Amino acid sequence: MKPEILVVAAALYDRQGQVLIAERPAGRQLAGRWEFPGGKVMPGESEHAALARELREELGIEVTASRPCMRLRHAYEDRDVELSLWIIERFTGEPSSLEGQRLRWVPPAQLADCDLLEADRPFVAALALLAPPARH
Repeated sequence: MKPEILVVAAALYDRQGQVLIAERPAGRQLAGRWEFPGGKVMPGESEHAALARELREELGIEVTASRPCMRLRHAYEDRDVELSLWIIERFTGEPSSLEGQRLRWVPPAQLADCDLLEADRPFVAALALLAPPARH
């Protein structure tokens, strides 16, 4: 039986309404492919807490308001992933690469043209329909 992993992902917008994606660094599974920032939920950790921790560790930002958007399951050859996408409504700090990953801001309508992980692809259509949260 394949392991099942719970993962949180963030739809993080800049002031122009573009969404941040991150490239998986060399040495990691699926290196060179793009994904929404986020990561695994640890045992006993809430999704919201995992999201805040992952974005602090990966990007150096503090999430001050977020909401769940969409949830899906994806089967890879070696594992099953339950992925929960969250809309980041407010955050402090400027996102920067703290783990050596390349970052890119992309208009939601152009996300389909990016080499996103298969598990993240269903989020593209949903994000294209949403208005980005107002940044203060």
